[in-house]
Amino acid sequence: MSTATTDIAAPPPRRKGWTRFVPFAGYLRQSVGWQRGMLIAGLVITAVFVLVAILAPLLAPYGYADLRDDRGPFDSQAAPSAGHLLGTTVGGFDVLSRVIWGARTAVLVVILAVVMSLFIGVALGLLSGYFGGWFDRIVVVIADAIYAFPSLLLAIVMSIAISGGQSSMMGGILAAAISITVVFVPQYLRVVRSETVRIKSEAYVESAKVVGASSMRIMTRHVLRNATRTLPLIITLNASEAILTLAGLGFLGFGIEPTAAAEWSYDLNKAVADVSAGVWWTAVFPGLAIVLGVLGLTLTGESINDLADPRLRGRRAAPAEDLMAEGATSEEAES
Repeated sequence: MSTATTDIAAPPPRRKGWTRFVPFAGYLRQSVGWQRGMLIAGLVITAVFVLVAILAPLLAPYGYADLRDDRGPFDSQAAPSAGHLLGTTVGGFDVLSRVIWGARTAVLVVILAVVMSLFIGVALGLLSGYFGGWFDRIVVVIADAIYAFPSLLLAIVMSIAISGGQSSMMGGILAAAISITVVFVPQYLRVVRSETVRIKSEAYVESAKVVGASSMRIMTRHVLRNATRTLPLIITLNASEAILTLAGLGFLGFGIEPTAAAEWSYDLNKAVADVSAGVWWTAVFPGLAIVLGVLGLTLTGESINDLADPRLRGRRAAPAEDLMAEGATSEEAES
């Protein structure tokens, strides 16, 4: 009995060295070739956007709603110059400042949406998979029904319900984050539920029940750690989808007002008419920010997906095995 208890309480093996303190370091060690290149590129692009969002007040030459400086009001649709490196919009806003401040808005939406959907989905998945019964059936039916709602349509409905279509900064961020949360919760729920159903029949869980461990202790100490190992992949892919949902919301006119916060897709929407007039800078730079933000998160997620596949991860060991086989063959030939 004491041996079983010791095995159950044994902590998982710890990563050694600097990998204990660096996120995704384990994936970097496993990656090789194109996988490592994609992962590094994705992490670098994502890190740059996060740093820009944090340091926006220091990096942006003007505020997101500034229309003038000490020399007077800004010119409308001014071409890139020394005073405005990326030009100005039709409303007179500085494009570079709007792009930098827009990174903070995007990061806030991603963090809120992912954190809320993660906590709700994991909690429901654990309870549903562990206890089963009528609660499990109801949760699964609701999760399946949510898939029938397009995320963008739900975002529009939430925006109207929360802020009446006139989005303030927090109103627009919450509208996008809540709508994305509702769409993403079933994904986390399904993954955690399926893993919980599998794990609860393992021998160490049965041993924990025998020694008198409570259901809450078993779920939080033994099931949770093993049921959430694949979530980093879902988090990165959902984060990129959150940026796209926010972009679609703003482009359709349900985004955040320009005087409340900077939002890339709102500026992109206002720049549609500029393109036909030869004013390209008001659309290119906000659109490029959206593309790069989604690209960084997508590259990171796809690389993690490849590394999580045992068939792709096994290619790393293949060259070493081939070298050992070649060495054994040469030794046999010499003998």
